[in-house]
Amino acid sequence: QRRGRRADGGGSFLQGWAGGYPEIVKENELFERYYRELGIVPAGEWDAFMAALREPLPATLRITGYRSHAKEILHCLKEKYFRELQDLEVDGQKVEMPQSLSWYPEELAWHTNLSRKILRKSPQLEKFHQFLVSETECGNISRQEAVSMIPPLLLDVSPHHKILDMCAAPGSKTAQLIEMLHADMNVPFPNGFVIANDVDNKRCYLLVHQAKRLNSPCIMVVNHDASSIPNLQIDVDGRKEILFYDRILCDVPCSGDGTMRKNIDVWKKWTTQNSLQLHGLQLRIATRGVEQLAEGGRMVYSTCSLNPVENEAVIASLLEKSQGALELADVSSELPGLKRMPGITKWKVMLKDGQWFEEWKDVPSNRQTQIRPTMFPVKDEEKLKAMNLERCLRILPHHQNTGGFFVAVLIKKSPMPWNKRQPKVHQKLPQRTGDTEVTAGNSGNGSDCIIEEPTLAENEESKKMQELPNSDTEQSKKEGVCGPPPSKKMKLFGFKEDPFVFLPEDDPLFLPIQKFYALDPSFPKMNLLTRTQEGKKRQLYMVSKELRNVLLNNSEKMKVINTGIKVWSRNSDGEQFGCAFRLAQEGIYTLYPFIHARIINVCIEDVKILLTQENPFLSKFSSETQKKVKDMAMGSIVLKYDPDPEKPHDLQCPIVLCGWQGKTSLRAFVPKNERLHYLRMMGVEVFKAKRKEEESENKTEEEVEHRLVQTEEGMDVEDKEHDLVTKMEAEIGEESSQSPVESSAMEIENKIEDLDQSSKNANTHVSQESKDTDASNVKD
Repeated sequence: QRRGRRADGGGSFLQGWAGGYPEIVKENELFERYYRELGIVPAGEWDAFMAALREPLPATLRITGYRSHAKEILHCLKEKYFRELQDLEVDGQKVEMPQSLSWYPEELAWHTNLSRKILRKSPQLEKFHQFLVSETECGNISRQEAVSMIPPLLLDVSPHHKILDMCAAPGSKTAQLIEMLHADMNVPFPNGFVIANDVDNKRCYLLVHQAKRLNSPCIMVVNHDASSIPNLQIDVDGRKEILFYDRILCDVPCSGDGTMRKNIDVWKKWTTQNSLQLHGLQLRIATRGVEQLAEGGRMVYSTCSLNPVENEAVIASLLEKSQGALELADVSSELPGLKRMPGITKWKVMLKDGQWFEEWKDVPSNRQTQIRPTMFPVKDEEKLKAMNLERCLRILPHHQNTGGFFVAVLIKKSPMPWNKRQPKVHQKLPQRTGDTEVTAGNSGNGSDCIIEEPTLAENEESKKMQELPNSDTEQSKKEGVCGPPPSKKMKLFGFKEDPFVFLPEDDPLFLPIQKFYALDPSFPKMNLLTRTQEGKKRQLYMVSKELRNVLLNNSEKMKVINTGIKVWSRNSDGEQFGCAFRLAQEGIYTLYPFIHARIINVCIEDVKILLTQENPFLSKFSSETQKKVKDMAMGSIVLKYDPDPEKPHDLQCPIVLCGWQGKTSLRAFVPKNERLHYLRMMGVEVFKAKRKEEESENKTEEEVEHRLVQTEEGMDVEDKEHDLVTKMEAEIGEESSQSPVESSAMEIENKIEDLDQSSKNANTHVSQESKDTDASNVKD
């Protein structure tokens, strides 16, 4: 399994550790013998180290940092829910308060030792638990292991960075990267983007589910073997150039012995064989990463393993063959408060039978397929010293009550030596098939793209040779179709993806939309796309112009699973109101800056009415709102709440809602969990207790929830991926305990009926990556 399964099958935010697993003895003699000998644990701390590994891992959560109301969520968490837990006793014992992670910026990450068993014993704790689950569902909180939060923080991301996440599923780190791109919420389209890749087609949909909660137009999910992920090209002033990434996250599959506290199976399955089998794959993935890194760019290599064969050995081998092109960054001053151990420079290699080897020359020939030269430390003391391996970080579980983890931060100073002299990039221009279609996505293993990229500085000549003279290609790009292979055949494994069809400049569909919403002339209409070439377009999605560039120029070599956010949905009755498309809530924060009509500013009382009543009459709203609505035509509208600084007790972050104005009523089209989120932020109690004795006093709250469920009938029928994601989380063992989200992940619309077939296919699928790994490798 790539990850250990969750004890509760994915259904609870705060994991219960007792009862979910069969009784496993937390002993492994070989593990103790191996790590005692290596000396990665400081003298005198061995007992504390082992004791920590036997304790359950605390639940950790992270408040998503890019939304303008992140501070409001933090305020609500501290001032309301944590206050209710103060001095609370359960079974005569004081409940331990959640604590913020000292090293995570702005108090946006917390950990708690509360278990499901305790949660059932107290209404206050149950209320806290429901808050966490609901906020997780609408993307405001993420369940994520503490050490897993470190790599994105050390990537040092800015909104203009082009980022590759090489082994991205399940997606918690990807979500952090997206948040960093949107650090300034006033910029709807940052210049940067995240391309999130995973080799496992099925896990890619879990990755989509995670990313979709953040509603960003700057994320693309692709499905490739990370060790041979293809070079991508982009159009720069009429010529094609290789895409180099400013930041790369290389969080590779690993043996996962740092996850023993949550993946209890590791105790009985641990052997050194796992690391020996994974080393080669890890080195290939890391090598492919640095090849695609821009000069001056930063790559973070990480594992949830403590083993130097998977960690320092990979980094040392990479540094050695880079011949000075790479260097380890000194990040000792970053993340103050994080306790860490330096990387080690000496280690030995052990077979699963306990036999040790100190040097490659000692390995007998019959063992040289299992043990490779790159697994051993560098013997040349001068060369070893220049590597600065001590700049790596190893996180030990007993230092800050976490899992075990390893991180190395690499800076690329010059091109890799094997890239300096090479042929010009062979240009495979996309061919037109039929009317408008450009072939796409049929090279899932990336094996047709092994030619290495030219360097940025040295290849001006080759860039000049890469003009785009093909008029057919220009026409294809104008028509903007990135579709599946012309044969329309489904790949042997995984879902068949619909094409990405960009709206032509002169598409008559757009004119009534532009007029109805008075879109700003700067609105990037070329970034609009649909997922169908024939029949009526039901949904309109949007990507940033940089991702549009990537999509249009790489259709032959890239298998795109998902990209874009939904901004408009076709309304069956819409045409009679002047526009066939209504606004979609998930894309409203991206779209809102460009809309100049049909905006109604509402007060906080109006917002409460909109979020708690199914289809309220206009007479229920404030007189100001009634006046604004009076002269406005029926149809889709924007409802905007702006905080009043003179009323500090009211909600102090802006809210933008999609709504519908009828003849005599006004309603909001907002998913249930998002409604509950806004109501909580405004101080409206929405907790529904499960206990019988509390049913009567919570009747009003139940009625509110009932009305919210009824209101959902007005939402798109497509937003029904719950069973799919639940099933996938249970099967895959998703780290993040998000209950299914009421978002409209576009790929799910067409995939639910294919899930069973996909599961059968997945069971027989052996990728190149899995050939190199043991069944016990773990990806945190």
